[in-house]
Amino acid sequence: MKICVYCASSPKVDAMYFTAAESLAAAFADAGVSVVYGGGATGLMGRLADTMLARGGSIKGIMPRFMNEVEWAHRGLADIEFTETMHERKAKFLEGIDAVVALPGGTGTLEELLEAMTLKRLGLFTKPIVIVNTRGFYDPLRTMLERCIDEAFMHPKHRGLWTFVATPDEVLPAVRAAQPWGPDAITFARNG
Repeated sequence: MKICVYCASSPKVDAMYFTAAESLAAAFADAGVSVVYGGGATGLMGRLADTMLARGGSIKGIMPRFMNEVEWAHRGLADIEFTETMHERKAKFLEGIDAVVALPGGTGTLEELLEAMTLKRLGLFTKPIVIVNTRGFYDPLRTMLERCIDEAFMHPKHRGLWTFVATPDEVLPAVRAAQPWGPDAITFARNG
């Protein structure tokens, strides 16, 4: 199994978020799950990579060249791919993966997560999307998504786009339990 993880590069976030990133990486490495992520060396990205590497796990970084020019890339990665743009990077994140997992993060993480959800809504990406809601970080997003459905900007079926979990230990069971999502999703995308 190969999973893309979206997460933050900020080293200033609460230690609880680092612990969650480490727990997720440990669970993935122990289960033989390969990880694709943003390639960074700091913040949750760095902790994710460090833990995967320390446990002998498989991890690939994907990063735009301009970020590497300011030395954001994790130097311990054996597998890192450089893209020309952020758009190309996001497309590469979704190639050949079995699921997307979002840890807490800022605008980059949110943008990546919402794009994956949009592509799934249109039936262009059909894999599970699991949101790790550490310390209720994503509660406002969950509320906003529910409001989109309640006010008919999205169809009630769109609740199947995502799964929220409270802890990293719930991620793999959520991926395995995700309901199938087909390319025909576009047929009800126009209904909300």
